[in-house]
Amino acid sequence: MTKIADNVNPHVYEKGSEREVSTEDHNEEVEDEFDEREIFDLIRNINDPEHPLTLEELRVIEEKNIIVNNKDNTVVVNFTPTIPHCSMATLIGLSIRVLLLRALPSRFKVTVEVSEGTHVSEHAVNKQLADKERVAAALENNNLVQIINQCVASVQ
Repeated sequence: MTKIADNVNPHVYEKGSEREVSTEDHNEEVEDEFDEREIFDLIRNINDPEHPLTLEELRVIEEKNIIVNNKDNTVVVNFTPTIPHCSMATLIGLSIRVLLLRALPSRFKVTVEVSEGTHVSEHAVNKQLADKERVAAALENNNLVQIINQCVASVQ
C-alpha cells in the first residue's frame, strides 16, 4: 500500500543566502556564542519526509522562529507544518530535535514545538516532542531512526 502525501502540491519558497564566513569566525581567541542564524543554518537543509525539498524551501522552519539563550543554554525552535493536518509533524519535529542534539554541545536544552495555531493537533505533537521518554522510545525504533537519518542525511 502506497501512502499518499498529505500535501501533494506544497508551495515552494526560494532558499535564502548562506552565511558569509569572516576571518573572525576562524579566530579561536574570540568567544563565539551560538545565535539564531547558526541554529537555522544547522537545520535549514533537513529534508521533508514527504517531498524532495528542504524544511527551508517549504518554510517549515524560519530563522525568526528560533530563540537562542546562551546564558541559560537553551534553544527553542518553532516550526510550521505546510498544512494544518500534516501527519508528519511529529516526525519533522523529531528530525529537528535529533539533528540539534547531535550538533550542539550537551549543555543545551533543546525545545522543538509546532508554532501556535498552525496544526490541528499542535498540543499533542508538542507534548510528544517535549516528553523525553517518548522521544527516547521513538529513537529505539529502527524504522523511525532510519527515516530521521534520511531526513537529516544531507545536513551532516
